[in-house]
Amino acid sequence: MRTTILVLATALSMTAPRQDRQTMTVGTAKASRGEVAYGELQVPPNGDDGTNVPVAVIHGAKPGKVVAFIAGSHGTEYASTVALTRLIAGIDPKTLSGTVIVAPLLNVASFEQMTVHLNPIDRKGMNAGYPGRRDGSQTERVLAKVTTEVVDPADVIIDLHGGDIDEDLRPYSYLTRTGVAEQDEAARTLVMVFGLDHVIVRDIDTANPASTRSLSGYSLSKGKTAIVAEAGRSGTVLAQDVGVLINGCLNVLGSLKMIPRSVKPMARATWITGGSRVTTDKAGMFFATAMRDSIVAKDAVVGYTTDYLGRKTGDIRSPVAGKITFIRGVPSMWPAATLVNVSPLLPSLPPYKKP
Repeated sequence: MRTTILVLATALSMTAPRQDRQTMTVGTAKASRGEVAYGELQVPPNGDDGTNVPVAVIHGAKPGKVVAFIAGSHGTEYASTVALTRLIAGIDPKTLSGTVIVAPLLNVASFEQMTVHLNPIDRKGMNAGYPGRRDGSQTERVLAKVTTEVVDPADVIIDLHGGDIDEDLRPYSYLTRTGVAEQDEAARTLVMVFGLDHVIVRDIDTANPASTRSLSGYSLSKGKTAIVAEAGRSGTVLAQDVGVLINGCLNVLGSLKMIPRSVKPMARATWITGGSRVTTDKAGMFFATAMRDSIVAKDAVVGYTTDYLGRKTGDIRSPVAGKITFIRGVPSMWPAATLVNVSPLLPSLPPYKKP
């Protein structure tokens, strides 16, 4: 009988929620209850350069959920990174229940070298390789650290993005669904309280490894609640974009009863699909003739391309009828570059459909 009790006690201690600990450590940041700690995830070199990923831990005075706010997978999506750096000061650990982990800039090399979409060290995408590899290239090693130190301890993942330097983007959230009713409803609730009125609906099969390589897909495959929110465009850091992201993050914490904040969810959202993209097969220059957020018909001209001497090489037409969620905001154009994304509007939120 005594052996059974010991085994049960050990099992309970192993499964005890990490958020009930008196201290919370993420990387070099160690916070006691009611404190904020700053630090980094230290990624040593291994065939290429090492790096340090900044992180903050806000460990509430009372126990509760662990929520991770993450940005900077693409280092030049500046508005989302700036929003999270400012979010830290907006959360009072003395009145917080639970723990908040803030990782505002995963792709430090992308930020420092102003490289869009990829990590310039190994030319890999930092939102397409979860859960990473401890013995891989820099991107893979960063993702392995983020997975074990930030994602795995969290109950809720909020992944922030925005228009990169080459993307003139309208704000929107992603509602990514798995077919698990409770998990999908939890995500829908957070999307509605986050407050971005356009929501892309994406259904995935978490049994398919291709669907779990992103931060949100991996998190959902582990049974967590996860949403993506995007605001910011073309390399700008506008107060409106930063503000809606900070406000949305605080709304999430208020909805989860982690901070004393009254939250009213949106009464309705505009549901849209992930849409269709037009890419180019050669280098040159692109000039938009349609604006982000415009409603366009299928085959409508949304821009044109030229060579480097200004000679027109073609019109760019919308592949579907719908809303322009983002369009290239700079002339630079290279093979496989996305020029425009158009998302059809949905009349209502459809039921989950396994892909």
